[in-house]
Amino acid sequence: MKVITVERLTKKFGDFTAVDNISFEVEKGEIFGFLGANGAGKTTAMRMLCGLLKPTSGKAVVAGYDIELEAEKVKRSIGYMSQKFALYEDLKVWENIRLYAGIYKVPEKESKEKCDHLLKELGLEDEREAFVKSLPLGWKQKLAFSVSIFHNPGIVFLDEPTGGVDPATRRQFWEMIYKASESGITVFVTTHYMDEAEYCDRVSIMVDGRIEALDSPGALKREYGAADMDEVFRKLAKRSKIFEK
Repeated sequence: MKVITVERLTKKFGDFTAVDNISFEVEKGEIFGFLGANGAGKTTAMRMLCGLLKPTSGKAVVAGYDIELEAEKVKRSIGYMSQKFALYEDLKVWENIRLYAGIYKVPEKESKEKCDHLLKELGLEDEREAFVKSLPLGWKQKLAFSVSIFHNPGIVFLDEPTGGVDPATRRQFWEMIYKASESGITVFVTTHYMDEAEYCDRVSIMVDGRIEALDSPGALKREYGAADMDEVFRKLAKRSKIFEK
């Protein structure tokens, strides 16, 4: 079952084309990696898919809704975790959870029960009353991800969610991603870490606003004669106009 369908999606800012005529599909429960160097267009594309930015042309359907005509319905049907983790640092841990529960319109009784369960699951029961700004980065990250799927969305978009944390915490975070995927949540993730691309079911690599490659990590390594995804990425990145100058 396809939960994201993108057809010739384009975004221009004046004379600059940030996303250039991209097309792809994502299946339900899939972990879909969306990779590209800084400026490749991946964050712009993600913002369009989340209903946060109108496309210049093309079409995309996310969770059954047109991103341009039904943007508000798209937003209510997905989870989203930004690079900044989207937490309110001057609120307590439990207050952040309950705040997002309200935003996502989770019923009050269910919200309280799920809040208590989540704190226990994350090992944050003793930090319930702590302000988020006092938490270590790894804990903030795991809390932000948990909050983004608190309402059990069909799709969660993660924009470079593991930036700045140590390898052990990144592995723990990916365990949470696998658990979400196994529950049926589709995970659409951007990352700068090429080892994380290996964890995805399929990977798309953008260069200068275009999708240059899309397949499973294993298939891409075979196609490009590469030992790992980092080598695949470097070979494709050399096609960028930056290297033509």
